[in-house]
Amino acid sequence: MCLGIPGRVVEIVPGYAGQLALVDVVGAQRRVNVGMLDAPPAAGDWVLIHMGFALEVIDAARAEEAMGGLELMGRPRDEVPDGDRIRRRYTVSGLVQGVGFRPFAYVTAAGLGLTGSVGNTVDGVVVEVEGDPDAVAEYGLRLREDAPPLAMVTAVAEADLPVEGGTGFTIAASGGEGPARTLASPDVAICADCLRELRDPGNRRYRHPFITCTNCGPRFTIITRLPYDRDATTMARFPMCAACRTEYEDPADRRFHAQPIACPDCGPRLELITGGHPAAYGEDALRGARELLAAGRIVAVKGLGGYHLACDARNAAAVAELRRRKRRGGKPFAVMAADLAAARRLATLTPGEEDLLTGIRRPIVLLPRRAGTTDGVADEVAPDNPDLGLMLPYTPLHVLLFGLPGDQSGPDALVMTSGNLSGEPIVTDDADALTRLAPLAEAWLRHDRGIRVPCDDSVSRHVAGAELPIRRSRGYAPLPLALPFEVPPILAAGADLKNTCALGSGRYAWVSQHIGDMDDVSTIEALTRTERHLGELTGVRPEILVADRHPEYRSGDWARRHAAGRPVRRVQHHHAHIAAVMAEHGIGADEQVIGVAFDGTGYGDDGAVWGGEVLIADYKAYRRAAHLGYVPLAGGDAGVLRPYRMALAHLRAAGVGWQPDLPAVAACPPAERDVLAHQLTTGFGCVPTSSMGRLFDAVSSLAGVRHRADFEAEAAIVLEGLARHADGGAGYAFGLHEPAGGPIVADPGPVIQAIAVQARSGVAPAVIAARFHTAVATLITELAERCRAQTGLDVVVLGGGVFQNALLIDAAGQNLRERGFTVLRPRLLPPNDGGIALGQLVIGASG
Repeated sequence: MCLGIPGRVVEIVPGYAGQLALVDVVGAQRRVNVGMLDAPPAAGDWVLIHMGFALEVIDAARAEEAMGGLELMGRPRDEVPDGDRIRRRYTVSGLVQGVGFRPFAYVTAAGLGLTGSVGNTVDGVVVEVEGDPDAVAEYGLRLREDAPPLAMVTAVAEADLPVEGGTGFTIAASGGEGPARTLASPDVAICADCLRELRDPGNRRYRHPFITCTNCGPRFTIITRLPYDRDATTMARFPMCAACRTEYEDPADRRFHAQPIACPDCGPRLELITGGHPAAYGEDALRGARELLAAGRIVAVKGLGGYHLACDARNAAAVAELRRRKRRGGKPFAVMAADLAAARRLATLTPGEEDLLTGIRRPIVLLPRRAGTTDGVADEVAPDNPDLGLMLPYTPLHVLLFGLPGDQSGPDALVMTSGNLSGEPIVTDDADALTRLAPLAEAWLRHDRGIRVPCDDSVSRHVAGAELPIRRSRGYAPLPLALPFEVPPILAAGADLKNTCALGSGRYAWVSQHIGDMDDVSTIEALTRTERHLGELTGVRPEILVADRHPEYRSGDWARRHAAGRPVRRVQHHHAHIAAVMAEHGIGADEQVIGVAFDGTGYGDDGAVWGGEVLIADYKAYRRAAHLGYVPLAGGDAGVLRPYRMALAHLRAAGVGWQPDLPAVAACPPAERDVLAHQLTTGFGCVPTSSMGRLFDAVSSLAGVRHRADFEAEAAIVLEGLARHADGGAGYAFGLHEPAGGPIVADPGPVIQAIAVQARSGVAPAVIAARFHTAVATLITELAERCRAQTGLDVVVLGGGVFQNALLIDAAGQNLRERGFTVLRPRLLPPNDGGIALGQLVIGASG
C-alpha cells in the first residue's frame, strides 16, 4: 500500500497541533503535521506523509521508490505527454461558497501544473482539472484536506472525463439551475489581516468601515440567492473600482474573488442622521457618533444583521434612559468592550472564555463580573446579575467607533443591544429604523449596504471545557448540523419562546438564526420570512411540517396555516428537548437514552404543565420514567413574573404555613395572598405543574433572593450567581416515591420544608442557593441510577432551559460521570427552546 507522497521540507513553522512543516509537493507548498516524528525534519530532508501527517524521514532513493519516481511527479505540465494526461471533475459539496474556495482551487491547480476551471453551481463548487495523473490525484486530496479555514467540505464526488487539452486555469461563471444544494456561510468577524490594514495609514483601506476579504466579513446577511456571487448579494449595487477589480481578479491576492470587496472609492458610505436629517458622512459621521456616545447620548448603529442601540456602558444615566425607553425592565444589556484588555477589566476570563470571546464568531459571552474593581460598567447594565454579557468588535465599523490611535477618546465599553422594542424583531431597514427607533435613539449611524436577512448577536457561555450556546444566531447560522440518519424534506416550526425554525433533508438539518418570542405579529411574520429565506438557501422543499403539541402555541398555529395540504406532525415538548441533544451527538435511530428535560414549561400528555421530566426515549417514542411532583400553578404567567406566588404554592403543597417571617410570604401583598389562597384551595385558575424552572423561582423567593422577575428565569439566574460563592455541602433531599406501574415522583416537599426552616433561622441566601443546586444535581444522579437499574441504559442526555445554569450542568455532569454514565449535553445548539426545532425535526422524520 502506498502510504503517501514524499515531499521536500523547505521551512519549519510552529503550529497549534504539534509542529507543522512546509513541504514541497509537485512544485507547490503544503503544510504537513510533523508531530509524529521523533525530531523535526531539517531543510532538505525527504519525509513520507499520509493524510497530512509525516510518518518518517527517508532518503531520496526510497522517496523515489515510494511514488514510482519523483522526476515524473515534478515535471512541468507542458512536458507531460498527452497520452499520460487525464481529466477529472470534482464536485465539492458543503460550505464552499463565500469562503474563498474558488481562489483556493485556482491557486492549488496552478501550483500542481494543472489546467481546467472552477465555478460555483447550485450543487457547490465544480472543478475540472487536467494533467499528470499523480498531480490530479493529489489535487483531489487537497480539496478534501486543505480547504480554506472557513470552508466545511461534506463530500467530494469524482468523475473521469475525456482529455481536452488547453492551457491555463480559469474561474468560470456561476451556473446551474434548480434548488440550491450547497451551504451558505455565516457572517464572521473581521480577520487579523484586515484589522492590520484598517489601522495602517499607508494602506489604501486605512479607516475603511467596510474592509473585508475572503476570510472575513458579511456573508449570510447579504446573500440574496445561491450560487454565491456578487450579483447575488446586497453588494451588487456597488460597482468595483479599477483597483478593487484588479485585486478581485488576481489569484495571488487575498481578495481574489471576495464578493463583498470594496474600498473607500467604490464601497458603501457612512451617514449620521440627527434631527431626522443627514448631519455628516464618512469620517465626520464616525466622529460625530463617537462624540454623541461620549456625551451620554443613545445612537442607533447599523450592523451586520440589524441595528443596535448603543450608549456609554459606564454612564449610569444613559443606560437607565435606554432601559426606560426600550421598556427593558431588569433584563441585562450586552456590552461591547473596545478590546480584550478592556474586557479583562470588566470580567474574569478563563483561557476557554478568551478563545470564545476572540474567535471568528464573536458571540456575546456570559462572564463573571470582576470583583473588587471600581472600573466596571454602570450597575444599570445588568442589575443584580452576577454576569456580564460581553463581546468584542466584530466589524470594522465597530473598531472605528471605539477609535484608532490619534482619535478623540471615547467610551471603551458600549451597551450594544438589539435595535427594537422588547419583544419585537430587530430592525434592519433604514427607513423603518428612522420611525421604529425614533422613540429610542437620538441619532442614527447607518450605511447603504442592504441587510437581506435579520440576524441578532449570538450568546454563549463556556462551561466545563466546552461552549454552551444560549442563543445561536450571528456567526453560527445557517451552518448545518449532520444528522444520524436520513430524513425526508421536512420543516420544524420550533417553540413559542426563543423561536428558531429548522429545515432538514438527507443527512443535514439547518437551524435558523434566532427569531424571538411568538407573542407579537411582527415576530410571527419574521418566522415566515426566515423559513422562506432558509428554503431559498438550502433548496429544501418540505413535504412534512412538525410543531409542538401545545394546542395554543402560535408556532403550531403558524405550521397549520402554512401546511397547504402537507401533514403536520405534533411533538411533545420535552421529548423534543432530548431528541435535539441526541441528534447533535449522533445517537442512532434505534438507540435509547435516559433523558433529563428540565425547563420552565411544556405541554404534558396529561394536560399538566411539565418541566421536571426524566424520559426513556428514542426518536420514535418516549416513556415518562420520573418527574417532579405536581404543585398548582395559579394564574399562568403571573407565577413566572412573581416568583413569590410559586413559593407560596410550594409551601402549601409541602404543608408549611404561610408565616409572615418567611421572605416569600412577606413579599406577597395581603390582598393577593387571600386571592391566591382561594385559588389554591379551590383549584380555580390553577393547573398542576412539574416544572423545575418554577421550583428554582420558588426557592429564589423563599431564600429572599428575588420575589419579582422582569424576564423569564431572572430569579433563577440571580440564585445561581449566589450559589457560586458558597458551599452546598450535602444539600437537601427530595422525597422519591415509586407508585406501582407509574413514573417515579420526586417530591420537592422535603426540600421546601428544609429551606423554610433555614430561611426563618437566618441562614444566608447564598448558602441556601448552593445547597439547593447540590440537591438538584444529586436528584438527577439518583433518578438516573434508578432508570439504569430498570433499563440497563447508561447514556444520560441533559436538555431544557434549566441547563443554561452552568453550576448545575457542571455538577450534574460530574456526578453522573463518576457513577459511570456517559453524559451528553448541548454543545452546538442551546439547551433552551432555541434548540428545540432540531428535536422536532428528527422526531417528526421518525414518526
